Amino acid sequence: MYSVQRKSYLQLHLAVLLFGFAAILGDLINLTAVVLVWWRLFITLLSLPFLVNILHEWRKTNRKFLWQWAGIGILVALHWIAFFASIKLANASVALVCLATATVFTSFFEPIFNRSAINLFEVVLALLVVPCMILIVSDLDVSLIKGVWAGLLSAALLSLFGVLNKRMIHHGHPMFITFVELGSGWLLIGIYLLVSNTTSMQVLPVGTDWLYLVLLAIGCTTFGYVLVLYSLKHLSAFTAMLAFNLEPVYGMILAFFLLGDASQLSSTFYIGGILIIILVFLHAFLQKRLSSKIDNKKKKKS
Repeated sequence: MYSVQRKSYLQLHLAVLLFGFAAILGDLINLTAVVLVWWRLFITLLSLPFLVNILHEWRKTNRKFLWQWAGIGILVALHWIAFFASIKLANASVALVCLATATVFTSFFEPIFNRSAINLFEVVLALLVVPCMILIVSDLDVSLIKGVWAGLLSAALLSLFGVLNKRMIHHGHPMFITFVELGSGWLLIGIYLLVSNTTSMQVLPVGTDWLYLVLLAIGCTTFGYVLVLYSLKHLSAFTAMLAFNLEPVYGMILAFFLLGDASQLSSTFYIGGILIIILVFLHAFLQKRLSSKIDNKKKKKS
C-alpha cells in the first residue's frame, strides 16, 4: 500500500512539474498567445480519442450537459490565452506568480456560485495578497506591467473555471468532459482567426515550434492530466490541492534556470511571489483543519 501511495505521489508531482513546464514552452514558442492556444487545443484533442470512446460517451450524455461543458470550455481557452499573453507581455515568472492568486479569486467566486456564506478568513487572505502584489510590481519594469494584468486575468478565469467545473465534473467521463471543453474552446478560437485579419499574423508553426507544441499538448496537457487521474485514485483531495499549489514554484524554478528570468526581475518580485505562495499553503492547511473540526463535531452529534 505504501509503495502504491508513493508511486501516486510521484505521479502527481510529475504532473504538476509538467504543468509548470508549460510556461517555459509558452515562452519558447514563437507564436501569438491566441494561435499558440489554438494549436495546443488542436493537438490535445487529437490525442484524447485514444483515451476515451468519444462516440459512446457522446450518445449517452444529456445534451444539456454538453452545452454546459462547452461554455466552461470557453473559459479554459480564455484562461490559456491570458496566461500565454502574460508570458509574451512579461515573462514566465510573472505569469506563474499571478497564477498563484487563483485561490484568492476562488474565495470570492465560490460563495457567489454555491450561494454560501462568505468565509471571513478567505477575505482576510485576499486582502493580504494585495500588499504582496504591490511588492511584486514596485520594482517591475513598466514594460512588464501589462503582463501582470494578463496574468491576473488568467488566474481569475482559472478560478472561475474551477468553481464551475467542480459542479459539472460528476456528470460524465472526465476525459470526455475535457474533450468537449477543449473542443468548444478550439472552435471559438478557430472562428475568431477566420473572421479576423490574420494576414500579418504567423499562424503556422515553424522549426522547433512544432516540437515545443507537441511537448506542450501531449506532455504537459494530455499526459499530465492522465497522471493526475491515476494519482487521485490513491491520494486525498487535500494532498492533490497542496501539490497543485506547487505549480508556480516548480515553474519559477525552471524559468530561473532555463530562461534567465532573474535578469528582468528584482528581489522584491521574488519576495512578493514567495509570500503569496506561503499564503496559499496557509489557506490550504487552515481549511483542512477547519474541515476536520466540522467533521468531528458531526461525528459527536451522531
